[in-house]
Amino acid sequence: MQTRRYHHGDLRAALLTRAEQTLREKGPGALSLRELARDLGVSHAAPSRHFKDKQALLDALALAGFERLDEALAASRKAAGETFADRLGGLVRAYVDFAVANAELLDLMYTVKHDPAASEALITAAQRLGATAVELVAEGQRSGEVREGPVDDIGMPVFTTLHGFASFAVSSVLSAEEVESGLDAVIAYMVRGCAPS
Repeated sequence: MQTRRYHHGDLRAALLTRAEQTLREKGPGALSLRELARDLGVSHAAPSRHFKDKQALLDALALAGFERLDEALAASRKAAGETFADRLGGLVRAYVDFAVANAELLDLMYTVKHDPAASEALITAAQRLGATAVELVAEGQRSGEVREGPVDDIGMPVFTTLHGFASFAVSSVLSAEEVESGLDAVIAYMVRGCAPS
């Protein structure tokens, strides 16, 4: 694959774009600031103006991933119907779609956020994802569609089921057809699990 040379503009954005391509094609082990500089046709020192080291680049990639996922989930919320089941279904579909389209990035997002040296911005972005699920459960409780109880206790099984299904979807355990047909069953399972007794 021939890469386009970087000539001017936003080097930071160009580095992140090329880094995500490399991540997708070869995995995080293949990422190198020196190689990215070579690919973009800039001096090997140029990336250091934006990223002090490879870990800073990985953190920035993960943060951008959380921001894109957050945008996808927010868009699904706007497009969903009024019921808890509709909103949950939209969130599940948006999350799985993001996971399938960005498997390597999603894996990086969950790996990097647990790094003890993770930036405050990255930790906040990861927490925002959890807050979205918690708020959805809380709204369902207020409308009487979700059982009473601690929101975290209800939301945790929902999120782990969702992430587990998404992990199966990206690891080829499930075919594309099984992912599509299985989503309805997973959403129904989650809705039943949250329903009032």
